This record gives sequence, structure tokens and C-alpha cells, in this order.
Amino acid sequence: MSSSPWKVIGASGFVGSAILARLRAEGTEADPIEAPRLSTHATDAKTLIKEARRLEAIIDSLADSFAGAEVVINASGLAAPSQQDLAPLVGANALLPAVIAIAAQRTGIKRLIHMSSAAVQGNVEVLDSTPVTQPFSAYSFSKALGEEVLLNLERFINKQAAAGAAPGSAHSDFPAAPASAPATVAPHHALELCIVRATSVMGRGRRTTEAFARFASSPLASVAAGNHRTPIASNYALAEFTVKVGAFDGHLPSIVLQPWEGATAKSVLVDAGRRLPLQIPVSIARAAVAAGYAISEALGDRFQAPVRRIELMWFGQDQDDSWAQEHQLIPTPRVSEVLRDAHTALGKKQDARFTS
Repeated sequence: MSSSPWKVIGASGFVGSAILARLRAEGTEADPIEAPRLSTHATDAKTLIKEARRLEAIIDSLADSFAGAEVVINASGLAAPSQQDLAPLVGANALLPAVIAIAAQRTGIKRLIHMSSAAVQGNVEVLDSTPVTQPFSAYSFSKALGEEVLLNLERFINKQAAAGAAPGSAHSDFPAAPASAPATVAPHHALELCIVRATSVMGRGRRTTEAFARFASSPLASVAAGNHRTPIASNYALAEFTVKVGAFDGHLPSIVLQPWEGATAKSVLVDAGRRLPLQIPVSIARAAVAAGYAISEALGDRFQAPVRRIELMWFGQDQDDSWAQEHQLIPTPRVSEVLRDAHTALGKKQDARFTS
């Protein structure tokens, strides 16, 4: 493994490949790292951290891959919003991030950027960067659990480092890694960990994007509060923002939210469908959503995810991206371009009013 200053775990995936491409386009040396596949039946942060610490072989393998790095980006994970089987979801989205953080700390890595999802906050009125979560599906639960695990590890690492016994240092009960050639970890070294909450990311080649374009092109495309902001965004902007965060010259907050790209509930449907969506009265739409949640709850929350998707399409969701705004880290908006390309790729006819 070469000693590039940036490493991207899960670089063959949708988000990881976009981040790696962005780094290389900026002339930054970066190496891809393959993510190990993990599965677990644990469903609480404390148990997951204990399990992660027992995976010494994987910790060593990752630590060896981190050689020479200053920034590690974890873009791995299982993006399966409709999946119900928790074991692989928690393994990929919570246990693996814990193992990565442990390996990064014990190797003396400066900064770890973990790609999470704004889905962890469910249907809150405004998405933000607070640690408060309200998951509504197996997928969002696994991502929220991943955040909890990392925040717990962050507190532990900072406490130990403040006492001069940072994990991986000579005075710690947790050894440096890899075992074959242990790194030198300073007694006060604390990994800087930042969770990036990606919003509803669209991009070329993603089935979710194709499905959205097909729906937006159909007579079923509809909106209630069309002028409301929507968290639908592009993979290009996410990659640009993530690189900006990784290179930020200053202390990072524990959680940051992907900034708004200027899209509204109506504009994304127009861009992806090249037609005007049906306008539904707000009162009727709210009643339909409430009924959908009630039916889902009666059936064991079976339809929470699809009802949430309809609610998001009709009403959008606001975003508090004040930290990114304050530090001038807003990426170039490209969501309109991505959605229009997705429509073109379908080969469908479009309304003559939207041919430009």
C-alpha cells in the first residue's frame, strides 16, 4: 500500500468513487481501501464497541492500509433503505465504522471523516447537525447506531488522551497497530472524528436516481408545498463538500450536514421529469401522510419508509447548513444537472416547455 495522505474506504461504491474522483481531480494523492464485510446481531453501542475491539485481525489489516495517511474517509456502508434484515445493516453501518475508528486512533491518524445519512433524523422539520436522531426504518436505525458508536468512541478517546493514555500509546491498555509494525502514537493524541450527514443524494448510475426520474416523468408525480426546500442533492456536491471538510484548516465539529443545493420540492420533479407535477392541496396531502403513518404503525411499521418518501416528495425538508455557510464550504450546486441527465437517459418525451 502506498503512503498517500488520504485514504478512501469503500472507494468502489457510489459515494466513495465520487469522493476519490474529486480528490484526484484536485491533484490530491488518495488510495482506495476495500471495506471488509461484517455482520452482527448486536443492537446497542456499548456491545458494538466491545465487539469491534475483539476484531484484532481486521483492526490490524486496516491499520496496515492506513500507513502514511493523515485523513481517512469512510465511505463504506450498506445503502439499503428498504432492507429489513438488521444484521448486515448494523455490521456495515455501525460495527465497521467502530473498527475503522479504533484502527485509525491506534495508528495515529489525524482525521477520520465518516459518511452517514440525514435519514437518521427522520421527518424532523429541519435537518441539522445535532446528535438527536429519530430513525424510522432498519436502515436509518443502523446509520443512527453508527453515529452513536462513533460519538461514544470520540468521548472515550478524548478522555484517555487528556489523561496522557491515548489508545495506541505506551500508557494505554489498547496497543498500537498494526501488530507487525506498531505506529508511534503520542500519549495525548486524539483522532479528530467528523460525521458527514449526506442528504438524499442523486447521481448517474444510481438506481434510486433512475427510479426518481421515471416517477417524475409519470402522471403520478405530485407536490403539495412546491416552494419548500428539499434535501435532494448531487453526488458531485457531496464529494466536493466532503473533500472541503477533510481539508478544513481548523477544528471540525463532530457532525456536519451536507449543505442545501438550492432545490425545492417542485424544482427536482420538474428537472427529473421535464413536466409540471400535479399540485395537491396541502390539507389533503397532510391527511394522506398521517393516514399512511397510522396504517403503517398498525401493521408493525411495515410502510414507514415508503410513506416517508412520499412525505418528502410532497413537502420537502429544510436544512440547517449554517456551519458550512459560516466557513464558506458550500459546494457548486449540480443537482439540477444530475436530474436532467437522468431524465435524458430514460429516452422519454418531455413537455415542450422544458426543452431548454
